[in-house]
Amino acid sequence: MSRVRWFRYFSYCLEILVLFMLQETPGLIPEVFGQRPVFLIPAVLCIALFENELPAMAFGALTGLLIDSGISGVLGFHGLMLAVCCYFISAMAANLIRTNFLTALLVCAVGSTLVMVLQWVFYFWLAGYEFPDYAFVNYYLPRLAYTFIWTPVTYYFNRALALFLRPREE
Repeated sequence: MSRVRWFRYFSYCLEILVLFMLQETPGLIPEVFGQRPVFLIPAVLCIALFENELPAMAFGALTGLLIDSGISGVLGFHGLMLAVCCYFISAMAANLIRTNFLTALLVCAVGSTLVMVLQWVFYFWLAGYEFPDYAFVNYYLPRLAYTFIWTPVTYYFNRALALFLRPREE
């Protein structure tokens, strides 16, 4: 494997760790409707647009495990979901769709919604909480919207990183 690829992967890991620290530091990012964004979801979904299936899946699993450790949930829940999402996003980006800003918005909207709705289903609805609809409207929808707003930042950062750190063709 080339040095450029290793440096790109190292840069992705550094980005994921910095975004994890930003999202988990209380008071650093202002809350909207009492919620903070999950920076890691749009970041890893945008990474998957620019990488092959296996590295995208690995970054999805790593990021999901970080999210699991940050929200004190079931360890592996987000890791599994994001690994599968990133694998399919990477496969679609390689074979079916063009990677541009509009597809990144669509991918992040669908992927973030899927992850957060499944989280709500398993953590609230199937767990038997008395008012799961209240949790969805007052907790998950604001968090989903606040997370989605960060998609352009993560897309353009990862696009620049992926294009700048490509091996030169000779």
